Amino acid sequence: METHFYHVELVWNEGRQGTLSSEVLNHSIRVATPPEFPQGVAGVWSPEHLLVSAVSSCLMTTFLAIADNSKLNFLEFSCRAEGKLETVEGKYMISEIHLLPKVVLPKDENPEKAEKILQKAERACLISNSVKSKISMTTEILQQETLSV
Repeated sequence: METHFYHVELVWNEGRQGTLSSEVLNHSIRVATPPEFPQGVAGVWSPEHLLVSAVSSCLMTTFLAIADNSKLNFLEFSCRAEGKLETVEGKYMISEIHLLPKVVLPKDENPEKAEKILQKAERACLISNSVKSKISMTTEILQQETLSV
């Protein structure tokens, strides 16, 4: 694979807030210090949210590619994620990110195949492989017939 570069620009607005954008993307994102810190701002994306989101969305895009290549037929994919911020060796860090992907399959699709693809996606996720946070995953695989109406 050839080398790729991803460019973003951050402009400070006021207080503890800024706007994140990229010339190749359609939307900008307001970012701020999270409310747990002094002068933090509630209701605005923080670097901590963005890091956890990057791991979660990378799992999804990697799963989608592997599922497509493996001819896995699925109806839904979603993923909750939780990042643990703590002090480690005197420094703040997101020490752990726990992913909780959920895949809904048609009743005739193999759940073991979906589980293998999720596990492979977790191992192959380039963002997870780029951070030093511990990444863990608890999967949920449902089949259409097991869903309550």
